Amino acid sequence: MSLRDFGPNELMFLLLATRWTILLALIAFAGGGLVGLVVAAIRVAPARPLRWLAAGYIQFFMGTPILIQLFMAYYGSSLLGYRPDPWTAAAVTFSLNGGAFFGEIFRGAIEAIPRGQWEAATALGFRFVRTLRLVIVPQAVRLMLPPTVGFMVQIVKTTSIASLIGLTELARAATQVNTVTFQPVTVFGTVSLIYFALCWPLSLYAGYLERRFAVGVKRNTGTPLVMSAA
Repeated sequence: MSLRDFGPNELMFLLLATRWTILLALIAFAGGGLVGLVVAAIRVAPARPLRWLAAGYIQFFMGTPILIQLFMAYYGSSLLGYRPDPWTAAAVTFSLNGGAFFGEIFRGAIEAIPRGQWEAATALGFRFVRTLRLVIVPQAVRLMLPPTVGFMVQIVKTTSIASLIGLTELARAATQVNTVTFQPVTVFGTVSLIYFALCWPLSLYAGYLERRFAVGVKRNTGTPLVMSAA
């Protein structure tokens, strides 16, 4: 027997919890993107030991469940004498995990740039970091954007596991509402629609970028050396 029916107050509670889902997704997107840029740069660096290190990082975070990574960050940190709050553990976990996937996305885009661009920059006296920053990355951004936006959908959905360490985002709020209403179909059906409303526009935008930039890539044959402003 339910304590109360699912009504406007319960819906508002879910909508307010959605802001924390969005915030966590944005933190994971920003943190993962920064980590991914560093990982991608190391993956294409001339030094082989650095490439092995970055490859090991990627394999670890892509080859283990993110739930286990989250538990290790939240509970395992106590072995080092530190117990992070749920927000810190979730932010660090999602950023590091996202960095592995973003790193591979960015690396693929960087390696898709014709080798002649690297050789031309070398002929101009550019070193690796400057070549990457001024010549390669500005051209690779067009290739990075569609899969990057597409992966944002996965990030939004994955934030739901943060509820398992006590972070009150959308999924945990749904569990709390269901506890007092005992209307799982209504509660979790509503939550599904909220997640869909967050993810569907991103999916559409990723598809739009993919179509748009695919046309641009077909038109750009024999691209000259491109440098951004220093």
